[in-house]
Formats: sequence, C-alpha cells, structure tokens
Amino acid sequence: MQNFFYRFLTTLSRLMGKWVFRIAAWGIASGYFLFSPTRVAVSVRFYRALSPVRHWLYHLWCAWKQYHSFTHVFMDRIFFRDAHDFVFTNEGWEYLDEAVNKKTGGVILMSHVGNWEIAADLLLRVHGRKNSGLKLLLYLGLKRKEQIERAQKESLARNGVKIIAVEKDGGSPFDILEGINFVKEGGFVSLTGDRKWRADQRTISVRFLGHEAFLPETPFIFALLSGAPLFIFFTFRTDGGAYHFKNFPPEYVCAENRSERRNVIRKAAQAYAELLEDAVKRHPFEWYHFEPFLGRKLDNE
Repeated sequence: MQNFFYRFLTTLSRLMGKWVFRIAAWGIASGYFLFSPTRVAVSVRFYRALSPVRHWLYHLWCAWKQYHSFTHVFMDRIFFRDAHDFVFTNEGWEYLDEAVNKKTGGVILMSHVGNWEIAADLLLRVHGRKNSGLKLLLYLGLKRKEQIERAQKESLARNGVKIIAVEKDGGSPFDILEGINFVKEGGFVSLTGDRKWRADQRTISVRFLGHEAFLPETPFIFALLSGAPLFIFFTFRTDGGAYHFKNFPPEYVCAENRSERRNVIRKAAQAYAELLEDAVKRHPFEWYHFEPFLGRKLDNE
C-alpha cells in the first residue's frame, strides 16, 4: 500500500507539478513529527547537544524544521532523475579524478547529513561521463534498499553502479570481501560512516558534540585492508534547490602490524567524526539521522 501511494504521488507530481508533492510531503512530515514522540525525542536530544544554551522550545522547533527539511530528500530523489540541467557546485573532486586516473580505487565515506543518494547518482553522471573507467559499488542497509533500490536501481545500473543491500540482521563476510576486491581492482566503494548496517556490526567509539558516539568500523577496515585512499564526502542543499559537494583530501589508514590496527582505525574514525560535527554545525537542519546516535555525555577533558 505504501509503495502504491509513493508511485501514485510521484506520477501525479510529474503531471501536475512539484507543488503536489510539497503539500503531501508537508502533511506526512507533520504527521510523523506529531505521532512519533520517541523519534522526536532523539532529534531534540541532538539539537540540545548542538545548541546547549538554547531553550528546549528552540530544540523542539529545530526538530520540526528537520522533519520538514527531510522532505527535500524524497522530492529531489524523484525529480533528479528527470533533470538534465541539475545545478551544483563542488570542492575537492580533483582528488577523485586523480584516484580514477591512477586506478588506485578508493573508499568514499558519506553520511546522513545532506543527501548522499543524490551525491552517489551525480558522481556517476559527472565522473562517469569524464572517466569511463569509474566503477562504483554502493552498500545499502535494508531500509535504504526499500527506499532507494526500487526507485533508483535502474538509473544507477545504467551508469554502471553495483549495489549490495545488507539485511539488518543478516549480511555475509563475503559482502565485505567483495567490496575489498572491488577496491583493489580500482573501483570505489561508497558507505555511510554514521550508521551501522546490522545490529551485530563492530563499532568504534568517538567523541561527537561532547558525547560518546559509535561509528561502524567497516569503512575504515575497507581502507586499511585494501590500502586505498579514504575520501570523506559531504553533500548539502543550497538555495534554489541546488547542491554543493565537498570532498576532502584523501586519508590513508595504515598500520605496520596487527597491534596497531585498532588505534589507527580509532584515529581515522575520530577525524571523520570531527568533520561530521563541523558539517552539522554548518547545516543543522540537514541532519537526517533519526535513530539514537549520541551516547553518554563526556567531560571536557
């Protein structure tokens, strides 16, 4: 029933205009906000950590704005596939060009701040057009599989993307092995660094907004075992529906022996957490992580 409504709304919006989707999405977002108090509490806690001196009503208003900002993710996902003159700016894409040209492969670390689905699609459009040798493998959790794979799989597949959808309580070591081999062959593996795929996935503790947070180890293990560069990549929505993409210089996760692995992974994860923290401070309403993320509050040391 949900999929039918989604397809119906998409078709109606294409026929009558984006205003149809905007009105429907506003109502849906309002409903989720009003009738999902547990999830709203997660958002309020995040905004309290982000702006600790502000009143709780401000934090509640931020959560309201976050929920309605999230509707842009769905709208842009629908209409992006129809757009031939999509407007965007970028920083640091020359680092990806260099890796493609040198055939080093790489691990592209994205997040749930901004619209990383659009970023993955645009990477294929722009870099795939410039570099026919670009290969991209995208890891998706089950929820993402339902929301993205059905709606975007054909578009992504036409550009040569490979998708591995990991079950929340499943997955296989062969999924990891396939990704590592893909990188060693010069491909790029794209993962989100701020959410686990499944419940039993190993994590690493970092400091984030004065709290303890746990990030999945997998992206950093990919970079460690493959020897490929790690690219931290963010995408933000700007005025007028355009996007800005920011890719940081490559990092390398290297350890001389097994005993050092945990330490270098922790260091790389903390570096990512600090960039993620800066990103959410600059774009607070594009934090689309609606599951518990912040752990215990840490001291100032």
